[in-house]
Amino acid sequence: MCDEMINQQPDGGILIRGKNISEFKDAHQGFIENAERLGIAQLIESVTEDNGKSVRFKLDNDLKNRHFLSYDTLQLCEVHKLDPQTNPADLEKEILLSMLLGPVTFEYPNYTEFEVSLRIRFNIVDAARRTALAFHTSKIERPTDYWTYSEECGFTVLPGKSLIDALRKATQPNASGQRYSFSCYRATEYVILLGIAQELALYNPALLQQLQRQWESRAIMSRQFHEVFLQEYGSMDEPLPGKYYVPGDRLWFRNPDQVSAEVTGFEGSWVFYIGNGLFTNFWEQNKPYTMTAKCIEIYHWRHGVYRDNEGSLQMNEAIVEERVHATMQSPAEVARIMELMLRLRDPQEVHADGGCIDASREFPRWVCPGSADLILPNI
Repeated sequence: MCDEMINQQPDGGILIRGKNISEFKDAHQGFIENAERLGIAQLIESVTEDNGKSVRFKLDNDLKNRHFLSYDTLQLCEVHKLDPQTNPADLEKEILLSMLLGPVTFEYPNYTEFEVSLRIRFNIVDAARRTALAFHTSKIERPTDYWTYSEECGFTVLPGKSLIDALRKATQPNASGQRYSFSCYRATEYVILLGIAQELALYNPALLQQLQRQWESRAIMSRQFHEVFLQEYGSMDEPLPGKYYVPGDRLWFRNPDQVSAEVTGFEGSWVFYIGNGLFTNFWEQNKPYTMTAKCIEIYHWRHGVYRDNEGSLQMNEAIVEERVHATMQSPAEVARIMELMLRLRDPQEVHADGGCIDASREFPRWVCPGSADLILPNI
């Protein structure tokens, strides 16, 4: 599924295709049965398309008009009295309702691919909540009983060691007993890879084995990781609404201050939306960010920047913390800063009047046998 396909769909919601009428009926029945299990079937509208071979599901128009005209999913749990932090079914509901509200179309070639996509999002949220790391802008480390490193191949999994276990041990202190140093960007890759691999173990073990061999040979990282594993929806030309997020989305908060953005590790912040208005905090696992807390922290990075004895830009995080605390005591100052930061970010090389909100979000590609568009490079 190409990125352009997502951005060009005008009707939003979830579109499930079928090769024939029988597949359409299976998709419609499966979707409604799942919605009934979650207790939200009455909130959903459906429309048949493509001569009866596809079905589009959307949030009930009256409900959307009452609560979600601005596509603000940060308040969705409050409206529907959901508790996704402690109730797994409520997390499922939040994921599904957020997608149904979508201003763009989430498209799937069959119902199984849709089901698996939902579970991968669930896995990503679960893994992201468990992830806790040691912050370091230059140091990198992994558990040596599962990983090895080379300049050419990056961190690779030792032969005979499970990729799933290796990812857990590297990111989750409850699995390894300690925190390892990562960049936030690399950490998001590990969380996504873990969420995908867990579902492949159930639905596409052959692709999981390919992933295992890939990571025993060479890590896929950075831009290549994005291209291989992720779909992006929204763009600078067609930006998403500033408060529209689906649990499991990966996104970037940009640091709009030109000077402090030159400090390594403070160019911006890669996070996951984990539901109920919260975003990941890999450094303080039990203190996830609200939108306000994240924006206020990034805003005050400009006040913590300094040059060390060698003339290199550094960040005094104690000053940032003090500034954030003081700001949070002043509703007027919070409102002033949020008005600035909630603007759409500028293009990559521009620092003008933009805020920190990105135009797009990212989520995993299709992975099921026969319809997967996640294609690994030749090892």
